[in-house]
Amino acid sequence: MKTALTIAGSDCSGGAGIQADLKTMTMNGVYGMSVITALTAQNTTGVSGILETDPDFLALQLDAVWQDIPPDAVKTGMVSSADAIRVIAGKLKEYHAVNIVVDPVMVSTSGSRLMHKQALAALTGELLPLAMLATPNIPEAEILAEMTIRDKNDMQAAAEKICSAYRCAVLLKGGHSIQDADDFLYADGIGRWLNGKRIANPNTHGTGCTLSSAIAANLAKGFSLETAVRRAKDYLSGALSAMLDLGQGSGPMNHAFNLNSIFADTAE
Repeated sequence: MKTALTIAGSDCSGGAGIQADLKTMTMNGVYGMSVITALTAQNTTGVSGILETDPDFLALQLDAVWQDIPPDAVKTGMVSSADAIRVIAGKLKEYHAVNIVVDPVMVSTSGSRLMHKQALAALTGELLPLAMLATPNIPEAEILAEMTIRDKNDMQAAAEKICSAYRCAVLLKGGHSIQDADDFLYADGIGRWLNGKRIANPNTHGTGCTLSSAIAANLAKGFSLETAVRRAKDYLSGALSAMLDLGQGSGPMNHAFNLNSIFADTAE
């Protein structure tokens, strides 16, 4: 069985972060493992607290994984401090990690900041250059490309700038665009629009985590980058289309924020 590792923060509500990643990897047919960068107190309405993992203990987790079950793919998510990013980058190089997908999580869907400002330099200088693929949303891409993104032409330009600056393929997600859910994949000097259908589902907590984890799972199984991305997009669309309810809550997104249901029939 192929294996994949998620390096990210925990979400106690189960819809994003490590919990979403592991569910996604399981549904996409790989054995999921986790290295936890932080504990968070959060739900679909926001983040109320973050407790970061000590960098030395973070290193111990990474050693424990690679010394027993080396992963066939790696996904990184929320890493809020420069010290943690440096530890992760160092271990990825030490163990010659492959199929690295970096989700440059800076702000949650609910608008909560998840990365210290000083960590951005470590992300761009040490982690992104190790990636096979980066998966920024539009606000994150604006930071990485240092430009404003207003339309599809801007998305293409930003993806090319990020790819050139950090030497990794880029999937610029269009979910923050009002017009559509099309994503732009730029790799090896070639850009491709991957069309998506905007689904009228307000429960978008954890969609970025789910997409990047599904991509990593499909890379672990040996699919090409473009095929892995397309399969991941299909999986996410299927999960969103299921429209399952979890029950009543107190927030604006209080139903069905666990996207990884057994009814997401795109998984194999």
